[in-house]
Parts: sequence; structure tokens; C-alpha cells
Amino acid sequence: MRCGRNWLLALALLAPLAACKEDSQAVAPVRPVLSVKAEVRTTEVLGPFAGSIQPRYSTDVGFRIFGRMVARFVDVGAIVKKGDDIAALDPAVQLLLVRNAEAVLANAQAQYVNAEAEEKRQRPLVERNITPQAQFDLIVQNRDTAAAAVTRAQASLRKAQDVLSFTQIHADFDGVVTGRYAEPGQVVNPGQKIVTIARPEIRETVFSVPSDVADALLGRNNFDMMVWLDPLTVIKAVAVRGVDPAADPNTRTRTVYLTLDNPPPAFRLGITISATLQKAISPRIDLPETALLERDGKTQVWVVAKQAGTPDAKVSLRDVVVASRDETGIVVTSGLAAGDRVVVAGVHSLTPGQTVKILDGAPKDGALK
Repeated sequence: MRCGRNWLLALALLAPLAACKEDSQAVAPVRPVLSVKAEVRTTEVLGPFAGSIQPRYSTDVGFRIFGRMVARFVDVGAIVKKGDDIAALDPAVQLLLVRNAEAVLANAQAQYVNAEAEEKRQRPLVERNITPQAQFDLIVQNRDTAAAAVTRAQASLRKAQDVLSFTQIHADFDGVVTGRYAEPGQVVNPGQKIVTIARPEIRETVFSVPSDVADALLGRNNFDMMVWLDPLTVIKAVAVRGVDPAADPNTRTRTVYLTLDNPPPAFRLGITISATLQKAISPRIDLPETALLERDGKTQVWVVAKQAGTPDAKVSLRDVVVASRDETGIVVTSGLAAGDRVVVAGVHSLTPGQTVKILDGAPKDGALK
């Protein structure tokens, strides 16, 4: 009898515990979620791209002949005027060639003077039939040969003088020396670069971009350019002068050239600049790829709606149209409005109408950049 009473007492004690367990199972826990607020973008900023100010026109200067360089009169950064001396070779051999050509010319001129004098002496005699005509014809031929020898010797002298002038390099235009590649005492070959001279009055911006970005820059002219050492100096590019058609084999990038119009002094040759491009685009919302839920042939996202008077919120599915996707995220063009809060993590473990809580550390304001 006592055992029966004990059993009834145990059932009475366990009944409230079972009821508490059922209540705890019925109430689902409030789950914290990470979310971002959707923002509609109508402009896109490409860049910034790091580049430099370069001259549009520059010349690699070198000697036309072989020889030992004995002097270089300029260094990198030197400002030169048209006709200024740049460098010189040892002219000893070329001077000997000039002296030899001068001697040959003097000999040819002497021969011509004698032949011409002989022709003048014989002309009256042949007219009086004292000198045979055949002999006079030979004298005239000798005079003409001597005249041709003079012409040939003059040409040889001019050639030797030109070769002598090739032992010196002079600036062909006003410019700035931007590179040097040989030192005095060095033996140089014809055409070998000695210095590079650039024309500073015509400058442009040069930078490299990935091949897929280069095509998007063609025809654009609203680049903002800033000097890194002087952030307050900002100018606009006139236009994109050109884009290299082929990518660099090492970096796989293509070079872009921007035309500048009367750039300020801060945009001097060789300075590092930052170029950005802002362009108009169709309205879009950028989201991370983790926000996308693809199920049953539908493309959806979870939208969080706050409940009035409580810190909690509920989630619901929203069909969206994704225009593109890449490693940076997805582009939504339809289905969301500005201000909608979208879940960006754990989208496969949510259920419609589930109560969630927005974490304090979540980026509540502003779309994902």
C-alpha cells in the first residue's frame, strides 16, 4: 500500500517538469543574423589607378658611329635647349679622314687647273690646224675627267666632315633629360642609347589596368587625377588618348594614356598620380554572394522586417533579379528597394516568418561596399 502511494507521489512531482519541457520545445529561440541595408547605386567609381605623368614625345639619343665616348655633358634632370651639346666621341680617326679628304681634293683641284690651262692653250692651235683635232679632244677629255675628280673629292670631303660631326650629339629640341645609359670612357655602338630627352610641354597620364577594365575606359574623359604628394591639386583629363591593344606578357595589364590640358606645375614629369573614373550606371544594388538563396529554380534573398515595439524581427523570402555576379558579389537590379535589410549569412538555415535578432556588430547602416 505504501509503494502505491510513493508511485502516485512521484507522478505528481514529474507532471510539472514534463509540462515545462513541452513549453520550452514549443518556443523557438530567437536567432541572431548578420544583415546589410540595401542601397541603390546609380554611379560607379573605377579606380583609383596608380600612374605617373609621362611625356608624350621623347627621343632616345645615340651616336651614328662606333667609338669611345670621351664626354657626356648632361645628366638626368638637366634642361637642354636646341643645339646644346649632349655627348662626344674621341674624334681622332675622323679627323684623319677629313685631312685625307682635304688632301685628295687639293690634288684633284690642281689636276683640274692644269687640264683647264692645257685646254685653253691648245684651243687657238687647233683652230689654226696646228694641233690635230684628235689630240685636242683628248685634252678636253682630260679636263672633264679632272673636273669629275674634283666633284668626287668634294663629296668625299663632305662625307668625312659629316662623319666627324657624328662624334658629337646635339639636342634637336628643347627638353629635359629623363634617362642616361652610357658613361664617359665607354665604347659605344652605332644607335646605342646614350640619353633620353623628353618634351615637357606635352604631358599625359600613363597607368596600367587589367585587360577587362581597359575596354570600359575607352572614350571616357571624366577622370579625376590627384597628385599623391599634393592631394589638394585635382584636375580632369581631357580624354583617353589611347589604350594599348595588347596586354603586357608579364603583368597581363594594358596601358592607358590620358591627355592633359594645361596641367598645373604639380603635375610634373615622373610624379605619381591617382586616377579615378566615375560613370553613370543603371540603378543597382550590390550584395555579397552569401546573401543569395537559389532553390527550386528561384533566385531569392531573405528580407528582415522589424516588429513594432520589440528589438526582434522576422524574415521573409523575396524574389530578386541578379544581373551579374563575380568574386566581389552580386548585382541585383529588381526585387529590392532602398532601405531593405537583407540577410548575408546563414541563408540556408532560415525559415519563412522566423524571428531573428539583428546583431549590434552587424553593419546596420549602409550597403556593402
